[in-house]
Amino acid sequence: MSNSIQITTDAVMGPHRGQPVLQTGAPLDSAQAAMIMVHGRGASAEDILTLTTELDGRSFAFIAPQAANSTWYPNSFLAPLSSNEPYLSSALSVLENVLEQVKAAGIPTEKIILLGFSQGACLSLEFAARHATRYGGVAGLSGALIGPAGTPRNYAGSLASAPVFLGCSDRDFHIPKERVLQSEQILQGLGAIVTARLYPNMGHTVNEDEIEAVRTMMAQLL
Repeated sequence: MSNSIQITTDAVMGPHRGQPVLQTGAPLDSAQAAMIMVHGRGASAEDILTLTTELDGRSFAFIAPQAANSTWYPNSFLAPLSSNEPYLSSALSVLENVLEQVKAAGIPTEKIILLGFSQGACLSLEFAARHATRYGGVAGLSGALIGPAGTPRNYAGSLASAPVFLGCSDRDFHIPKERVLQSEQILQGLGAIVTARLYPNMGHTVNEDEIEAVRTMMAQLL
């Protein structure tokens, strides 16, 4: 569908400035809710939007920003934060910028879901923690909060009972289950209502149970 309101990254600083933002689903100016979808490393905005075929999005605007060179930040999400700069700060700025434009189009934060897969899940969760407010929901699929062990987690703000879903394999090669469970605790401490599920022997992928959890999150907004 065409959207009369076009989201851009022209105001973003750093390497992700000016990257395209894809939009599908309901037009922003008539949508009841929105989902900002963040792709993984080596993937694309087109890739993450393929999930919408499994979601009932007639009332949702789906917005998917594209990372420069298909990578939000160069190193592991467990690496020292400084080693992922300036890409990480630029990537977080993309989400902030896109969120502000969606809100300016008339969709309040409590009707906006942040969803990411893999590197995009890590980015979405870290953004939500750093910009804690009452989101419509946050879905981190195979991801967790960013930074090495011992990273200070003195986030300000409150997630104010926002629903957060964390889904991951119990033996994901990229995402240690211990970090997923630590992220659950931290996000609960910020006031979120967190559902965390570790799936036995699952690959680095998205399963039907996770899709159903996202569908439920969407339905609660409408």
